[in-house]
Amino acid sequence: MTLLLDPDTTSAPSLLTPTGRRHWTGAGPDAEPWLATAAALVPQLAADADRLDETGEFPHAAFDRFRELGVPAMLVPAELGGGGASHATAGAFLAQLAHGCPSTSLALSMHLHLVAAQVWRHHRDLPAPVLAKVADAQLILVSTGASDWIDSNGSATKVDGGYRVTGRKMPASAAPAGNLVVSSIRWEAPDGPQVLHFAVPFSADGVSIDETWDATGMRATGSHTVVFEDVFVPDAAVSLMRPAGEWHPVWSTVLGAALPLIMSTYVGLAESAAGQALTLAARRAERPDVAPLVGRMLTQLTIARDAVGAMFAASDDLHFDNDLALASSVLTRRTVAGNAAIETVRLALEVGGGAAYARGSGLGRLLRDVHGALYHPLPEAQQERFTGRVALGLDPVA
Repeated sequence: MTLLLDPDTTSAPSLLTPTGRRHWTGAGPDAEPWLATAAALVPQLAADADRLDETGEFPHAAFDRFRELGVPAMLVPAELGGGGASHATAGAFLAQLAHGCPSTSLALSMHLHLVAAQVWRHHRDLPAPVLAKVADAQLILVSTGASDWIDSNGSATKVDGGYRVTGRKMPASAAPAGNLVVSSIRWEAPDGPQVLHFAVPFSADGVSIDETWDATGMRATGSHTVVFEDVFVPDAAVSLMRPAGEWHPVWSTVLGAALPLIMSTYVGLAESAAGQALTLAARRAERPDVAPLVGRMLTQLTIARDAVGAMFAASDDLHFDNDLALASSVLTRRTVAGNAAIETVRLALEVGGGAAYARGSGLGRLLRDVHGALYHPLPEAQQERFTGRVALGLDPVA
């Protein structure tokens, strides 16, 4: 699988798109219409990207447009009223958007990965009622999973008909546009600590957003803190209860659905940086040091693309087995893709020369944004421990 640059995004497409294809091979016959939609959105996203980076504002206008175009439901199966896009097509869509504004692409990926996990359930004939709701109302789902992970945090108290939950969850990307927050909470149950997975509307009493996001890069993702203050979560809203501190297959489902989409944003960002660098380097192309730098940059870009392509292949269009082998594979490739994307953008600054170092080039913002790849689960040191323990037949989180 290879995601290739849209020829419209660089003046040197022959170097980056030898086959002329613009999407993940195997994305399906639905890919081209969705990519045409993404390409049409890119100019406006690009026009707003610097301003949003400067102010840290959330791209409300882009998300309003996404709703108008049916983007929130692109992964929902057609029989449920959605767009019926494949997993890989959604990745190609996100990569294309990242050519305009990586923050907007990343924020959207956080919604789409929750939908993808529900599509995985649908493929297995498990209940996934939220899919029809997303299709019907173009709902935006917001996850707090990155901070929750195995142990979760906060507190829950059992009451008649449900639980009262209190906690702070950060980061929660796309929170300003969210309709439904998907989260978890720790419950000190009589027979040992448990984690409750649940979803509640942002309109529920006690749910609020504390605008805490002020990061070095990906500044427009709206990854603020969602606050639960004595929120009532009915029993029917609890989708899973599991022992705290123990691995559960739900995480393999989340990782297989989410990480290929999230890392697609970083591939698109790296492609954009490489294209800009080539344009800047064109006037110095005959210098003996330029071609080796270009080759090194494109090697790293290829590694990033191939790693994410392999992630989509392993996820098998959301028909994967949610086992430890899948989780380890996807996490390993997340590390490879993230490191290669970061190195691509670093080299793009060298390829572009002094002009690339100027703020007006846009490459400085991309360099800050691409480092967001370091913070998605699992960070490299934790991933290597996880992968090694799985390979040795050990409990991956003990």
